[in-house]
Amino acid sequence: MSFKAIRSDLDAVLARDPAARSRLEVILSYPGFHAVLLHRLAHRAWKADFKLLGRLISGLARFLTGIEIHPAAQIGPRFFVDHGMGVVIGETAEIGADVTLYQGVTLGGTSLDHGKRHPTLEDGVIVGAGAKILGPFTVAKGARVGSNAVVLEAVPAGATVVGIPARVVGRPKNDDFCAYGATGEIADPVARALDRMEGEMGALRARIAELEGRVAAQRDELDARDLESAQSKFDR
Repeated sequence: MSFKAIRSDLDAVLARDPAARSRLEVILSYPGFHAVLLHRLAHRAWKADFKLLGRLISGLARFLTGIEIHPAAQIGPRFFVDHGMGVVIGETAEIGADVTLYQGVTLGGTSLDHGKRHPTLEDGVIVGAGAKILGPFTVAKGARVGSNAVVLEAVPAGATVVGIPARVVGRPKNDDFCAYGATGEIADPVARALDRMEGEMGALRARIAELEGRVAAQRDELDARDLESAQSKFDR
């Protein structure tokens, strides 16, 4: 692990957390940075086939920071875990460059297979606090996962997903960093569907009322004609 890689991780914290005032402050007081630094050591040990050592370093990181990252997990440059307590990253998880996770995030597996069973997060993904991403699928480049979402299937590039289970609710209007994966006002997809149904039902009610009015007018016209015809016959 080079000094350049460490510096890029430090700069990632400074770029994405306005509370961070200096590299020294990050080095001394940011558990997310400590967890990433220790993971990079644990991962090197794991790849060198010192798997027990990797596990021990991973366990030490968990004890010190509350962040659990399996030493086999693959993590790209400029990874930032903000606050971090309760974050869990599984063995076969893959994380690209410039990814941000907040506290309580789980990158978990849903099977007992020994192969790929944890998610892949591509470059620039942001995952909000408490979100769970479960399964061996891909959250594509630039996607945003809202806080407390439960993601059970692949997420398209640049999409924002929220809810349980998570659904796509839109795409950000720009590439600016959005803390916690929030993109301003996000309408719940179920609420939007209900609003559409309510609007359609209102239109149907109006149409039915219009048709009923026409039928009533035609009935009155027929009744008038029948009365006129009966009157003419009586006059004869």
